[in-house]
Amino acid sequence: MKILDSRDPLAISVTEAIRTGDLRALRQLLADHPALAAGSISQDGPAAGRRSLLHIATDWPGHYPRAGEIIATLAAAGADPNARFVGAHTETPLHWAASSDDVTALDALIDAGADIEAPGAVIGGGTPLADARGFGQWRAARRLLEHGARADLQDAATLGLLDQVEAFLAAAPGSPDSTTESEITSAFWGACHGGQLRTAQRLLDHGADANWVGYDDLTPLDAARAQHADDVVRWLLDQGAKGRADLG
Repeated sequence: MKILDSRDPLAISVTEAIRTGDLRALRQLLADHPALAAGSISQDGPAAGRRSLLHIATDWPGHYPRAGEIIATLAAAGADPNARFVGAHTETPLHWAASSDDVTALDALIDAGADIEAPGAVIGGGTPLADARGFGQWRAARRLLEHGARADLQDAATLGLLDQVEAFLAAAPGSPDSTTESEITSAFWGACHGGQLRTAQRLLDHGADANWVGYDDLTPLDAARAQHADDVVRWLLDQGAKGRADLG
């Protein structure tokens, strides 16, 4: 595998071609350097780590010009759609596309053979779906479901898949799909984060803690406010829910 420093002229050229959607320049670089597509670029500083070229094509904020064609070109030249970021975490390019709500890149990666159930998300080490719903990237989350991604309880609750939530709640104790009190509370937080009122109501009825301090040090009320889910906010206040600042 070819590993380039981010300051290497070749790394700069291929990154620019990918980010600007310059297919002609990209194809020429790949033809001139046959090992390039399967290689990676190493970067120092706050974003330290090693990225494949498909990670470059899906890095934040995503939505680069001609992203689908760029990804297909890289994959055809030998880029691995399931390559791992090497650094503080191990996300695949599909995780990054999901985190940016970049449906065009997401579709192209799946067409190229990306594993839709790959673990490694920054959200609990989960799948690309975990990153999408955790970061509130609702279009990407829905598209992953359309492609056949499996939703766990947290995913289902956050996206308002009430039938699936009910199936988890009905699972026999000790079965693979059975739920614990902490999982129900975490799913409740997710439902509030996703603005899913009916799902949140059902989970509260099932024993969720309405004032659990969860991700980003937010309570369910804080999470709903952050997403401007006004109907959920009003309902939570009626239930006596509090924000983190009010809990002391």
